[in-house]
Amino acid sequence: MVSMRGWVGMAALVAIQVSAGMAATEDLGRGFAHHGVATPVSNARGIVATVDGDGRNVVLVWLYDHRGGYALLMIDAQTGKSEEYPMPFPPGGDGPFASILSSANKFYTHFNSHFCEFDPAKRAFTFHHKTVPQMAMGMTEDDNGVIWSVTYPQSGVASFDPKTRAFKDYGHVHKENWAQYQRDVAADDAGWLYFGIGNTRSHIIGLDPASGKARPMIPDSERVHGHGQVYRGVDGKVYGFSGGGKGQWYELYKGEAKKIGERPKIKAKPIITGSQSLSHRQFPDGTRIARCDLVERKLTVEDPKTGRKTTLPFEYQSEGAHIMSVAVAPDGTICGGTAFPMRFFSFDLRADRWINRDCHGQWNTVGRQGERFFVGGYPTGFLLEWNPSGEWVPTKLDDPDTNPRHLIACHPAIGRPHTLLAHSDGNLVAVAGTPGYGLTGGGLLLWDRKAGKGTLLEHTQLLPDHSTFTLVELPEGKLLGGTTIAAGTGGEVKAKAAELYVLDLAGKRIEWHEPVLTGVRTYCDLCPGPRGLIYGVADNTRFFVFDPVARKIVHQQNTAETLGPTSGGQGPRVFVRDGKGTIYMLFKAGIAKVDPQNHAIEMLAKSPVPIFCGGDYLDGRIYFTSGSHLYSYAPAGQGEKAEK
Repeated sequence: MVSMRGWVGMAALVAIQVSAGMAATEDLGRGFAHHGVATPVSNARGIVATVDGDGRNVVLVWLYDHRGGYALLMIDAQTGKSEEYPMPFPPGGDGPFASILSSANKFYTHFNSHFCEFDPAKRAFTFHHKTVPQMAMGMTEDDNGVIWSVTYPQSGVASFDPKTRAFKDYGHVHKENWAQYQRDVAADDAGWLYFGIGNTRSHIIGLDPASGKARPMIPDSERVHGHGQVYRGVDGKVYGFSGGGKGQWYELYKGEAKKIGERPKIKAKPIITGSQSLSHRQFPDGTRIARCDLVERKLTVEDPKTGRKTTLPFEYQSEGAHIMSVAVAPDGTICGGTAFPMRFFSFDLRADRWINRDCHGQWNTVGRQGERFFVGGYPTGFLLEWNPSGEWVPTKLDDPDTNPRHLIACHPAIGRPHTLLAHSDGNLVAVAGTPGYGLTGGGLLLWDRKAGKGTLLEHTQLLPDHSTFTLVELPEGKLLGGTTIAAGTGGEVKAKAAELYVLDLAGKRIEWHEPVLTGVRTYCDLCPGPRGLIYGVADNTRFFVFDPVARKIVHQQNTAETLGPTSGGQGPRVFVRDGKGTIYMLFKAGIAKVDPQNHAIEMLAKSPVPIFCGGDYLDGRIYFTSGSHLYSYAPAGQGEKAEK
């Protein structure tokens, strides 16, 4: 196994932070090549301006890359000197979704089932403790200085008293059959804790810290799609909103809820807390952070009194942002997007050169049609069209002259796209995926390039409570779709099993559907196979061959114990075709080939790194990703570096 940590230094040297740079591709042997990190920068998961133990202005930043929240960065606001403090527990792919700078100038967060305290005066993590799963969505400080956190997915509550150093894990205090988001947390001056939950159905929960028991604060009849809101007033009470456009406001105090109608005119008590986008910019001396840019590694501090701005460079280590998926673009490069930060990248093997740019949203699904490259993205279920031969002009929603051009947004029917089908007719582009937060059942967009408009089919017009996860062409103007029963993020799963379906494009209607395999949650990927058959993967371990004429499974194999799971991701691209009829499969452990005669799967080569997602074929090489890194493999006889 090649250590990902071993590439930290190399990632820092690959000069692709802003525009273009040389990649210095590394031959790993056995046909494998490592092309570097697509986006060698990290994401800020909370930024606060404060002071250190000597009273110097410092900036604290939670650093997040493909590993998760891996460190706390402290930057001296006068010199730019920076120091990194690794998290005192493994990030486990998780990261800060909430944090708080306390009145005692300590910085707290809670993720990967660990609560922690960082003291800028001591320049160290001074406390951490394991908890029930998983990560805080909201945090607050009560009148006694006690820090509270409430965690996704089932409302785990924890408290820490910085004075006594007493930590208490209350466990999960409120259960739902869907994952809960607790974005607002507040405590009244009597010590009671309150938090709003969402997104499937709003609620407000109160917790008695003495007994550790929780109680609902609003009647079930007032719960709507959305999330309950709470805030602490300067009068010592907490005020809550039941959710929805006509929701009811409540006064919450000592565990009791009183209806008060409209939003009260009580000001909120100042508490420096927030989500992963927390940005507290004012230093105690009145100066402020004008910009803290992890991409360009520059900090700009402004004095509002004089208007003077000072820009300082700073440094930090990063293993790079997570790659969502990759595909061949019309200009013969490998392109895709990364998440956190959201960036576009392009890799040209011939020149061994990268291009990296800021982009619109998260590029979940990508694909080529003719001379255009299309993108289906999160969070609005958008569709972009990029012309690689034209000048890159940053995307603007209502500007048709930008490149990539924003065509449409499908939210909330599609929130997180999982498949993009660029049809061979050169005109149709289909995008589908799971819906917006807290919703169940995703839509399908059929975009007509010639007409310049699309048809959005709701899940109720397809399969109610299902979302389309993968699509493939069939003859005679039909599509074969595979669904997932997964809901939108934080939503409620309602369907029992995923299904395959046939969609008639002319009538835009489902003409057949069936759960052809028992107990399947997700049909991950579909691919045209030999003799009109369709290859597919379900739940990452169930390979199958489907006859679309007979509409039945003609072959299946469970790969769990032999080959392991396939690659995954939000737009997985498990199957890779070479244009000559050969069909490859990406498994987490390596690259395989499917025999077109008997459908047997042969592992060609074990990968030196876990394969996260795919995947495309270009000039004799199969491209795939592992975390933030791009790799390729040349099957024997297909490329210059293949084994002879």
